[in-house]
Amino acid sequence: MSDGAIFAKKPELSLAQHKFAVLNGNPEQSKAAMQKLVDGIKQDKMAAYFAKLVAEGVLQQDHALEKELQEASAAELAELDKKVEFAKEEHGDLEQNESSIHRAVFLAQIGEEEKAHKAYEEVLQRPTTTLNQKLDIVFGKLRLGMFYYRPKIVQREIDRAHELVNKGGDWDRRNRLKAVECVWRCSQRQFKEASDLFVECLSTYASPELMPLSEFVCHGALACAVTMPRSEIKKKVIDAPEVVEVVNHIPNVDKLLRSLYECKYADFFVALAGVETDHLVVSRYLFAHRRYYTREMRIRSYAQLLESYLSLTIKSMADSFGVSQEFIDKELSRFVAAGRLHCVIDKVAGIVETNRPDTKNAHYQTTIKQGDILLNRIQKLSGIISV
Repeated sequence: MSDGAIFAKKPELSLAQHKFAVLNGNPEQSKAAMQKLVDGIKQDKMAAYFAKLVAEGVLQQDHALEKELQEASAAELAELDKKVEFAKEEHGDLEQNESSIHRAVFLAQIGEEEKAHKAYEEVLQRPTTTLNQKLDIVFGKLRLGMFYYRPKIVQREIDRAHELVNKGGDWDRRNRLKAVECVWRCSQRQFKEASDLFVECLSTYASPELMPLSEFVCHGALACAVTMPRSEIKKKVIDAPEVVEVVNHIPNVDKLLRSLYECKYADFFVALAGVETDHLVVSRYLFAHRRYYTREMRIRSYAQLLESYLSLTIKSMADSFGVSQEFIDKELSRFVAAGRLHCVIDKVAGIVETNRPDTKNAHYQTTIKQGDILLNRIQKLSGIISV
């Protein structure tokens, strides 16, 4: 680039996903992911990462391959070291920073996590490093944090990236940051924040190094499904051109959104099961939240149906969802007891009666309670001042 900026695309985040699929996917998914993982390691000369996976028991020991990777990575690293020295002798600050960043990117590529962070940080602290170079270094460190799943590092680098972007980062880097943060918010169960970021950057998504558009849409759409008001889902997600473009790759996600919007609850339950097996279970960002997500989506669908009636029979509700009356009774009892659904179950009559909370009265009571607390604190403070 003209300003000497280098956007790091290594290590490949898809390899971390393949590793996750090897460990958590079904036999067919695991076998396919294993081959992709090994191929990626060979292509990127990932000697250190290969050794790490062997130590973890993910891959089997292969001394011939390990030696080949070590020799290839050492040879390329030696070439990069020469370029760094040449830049110091023959070129200016911009070229020196470029060559040093290239070296740090390669360290990240081969799996030298700590050395890569150290190399990035050394360039970042140079007074000659430009703003865009600093941003790309931060993106590189952020990518390392996501690859090895280091939440503290990722959050620190996201905060640092926001500071730099606010100082004058260009549109491309601002948009990349939103995309990265959207996916990361999903991994931290911050689905509301993720859905807002998804809507903001969907139409200008240009981060294939993060994940393909179909995967990004999958994560963002699932975040929207659990948090976005039903009235907005169709306009902002279902009918969005970028979503329509990739729905063939994520049919269960599309079916989940459409069935929820169209109140086809039996189809919704089928789609939710498909989303769990096809996406939640095999996504390294969503796996930890799979039970939470399916529970929240069930609660949302129950609440949406109950909003339309003052009362309805357990049988009709079970028929709507395509499940047994016993299942619905057990689900409703559990969520009502937890305060997640506002209804009363008349088991004798076989009826569910909605019991919508009085929002205005609840706000009034909250205001009165907070006012009493404030008055008590003022009285205590006045007593201390008078003494």
